[in-house]
Amino acid sequence: MSSALAFQPVLQRIAREIAQRPGRGRPADYIPALAACDPDRFGMAVAELDGTVYGVGDWRQPFSTQSISKVFTLALDLAHEADALWEHVGREPSGNPFNSLVQLEYENGIPRNPFINAGALVVTDRLHTQTGDAVGTLLDFLRAESGNAELAVNKDVADSEAAHGNRNAALGHFMAAYGNIGNPVPVLLDEYFRQCSVEASCADLALATGFLARHGIRADGTRLLTQRQAKQVNAVMLTCGTYDAAGEFAYRVGLPGKSGVGGGVIAVVPGRCTLCAWSPGLDEQGNSVAGVTALDRFTTLTGLSVF
Repeated sequence: MSSALAFQPVLQRIAREIAQRPGRGRPADYIPALAACDPDRFGMAVAELDGTVYGVGDWRQPFSTQSISKVFTLALDLAHEADALWEHVGREPSGNPFNSLVQLEYENGIPRNPFINAGALVVTDRLHTQTGDAVGTLLDFLRAESGNAELAVNKDVADSEAAHGNRNAALGHFMAAYGNIGNPVPVLLDEYFRQCSVEASCADLALATGFLARHGIRADGTRLLTQRQAKQVNAVMLTCGTYDAAGEFAYRVGLPGKSGVGGGVIAVVPGRCTLCAWSPGLDEQGNSVAGVTALDRFTTLTGLSVF
């Protein structure tokens, strides 16, 4: 696809196809504040390296980023402490649900990767230690990269997560028992629940993810990550970004990606563009049914893939 202007008709075609598909999955019902979302909503955005952004449907509608936020906290912590992070969290697919406790005990409190909940808790803990304000650091970054100064935490969602966060609390305390959590667990949980409750649109997230397509370079031309670190983040997204459906996502979409149970999915075409699709209906693995389908269609129609 030689012309960047061809992105818009591709997005419009995808939106028409999605509208005709039955079966959108179900919103995340274990977080009451998300359960009421309309599974028929759909939006998609593509951002080029220079910040030009294209969109269709509900691409300007803010939604709960949830686990998509883990990509940004991972990058921000890597920027602070580099490879020291990998002494505390692995880089391998888990093969288990994102909130599983199973592997932690026989792996001595070291989570398999930064995108399952246990691994994300470790990353947020370390970013909070490095900065003194993990959520504030995340918001500053997202606002700067997206150009949207209004991005904020949805307090109702954060409170809902805190009220139903016993499993995450168990993960935090279990890892603290192994010495892999540095901050008091209640402090960490508050940071983590608020991190996951940041709201942003497809346009915001496609733009904010651009540094990974620019090999570590931020929107203002400064470097957040080395080229090697950007490669690492993209690699972990490809292998672990959609939990125990990562193989299927790589097979269908062929891009580094990260999903969230708010219904969003981001993806990176290194050196070319970044994407975000959103639809609240999820499959059994917690990934947006229409979002993954839309990304599948995008790579099929454009030929843009890492493979």
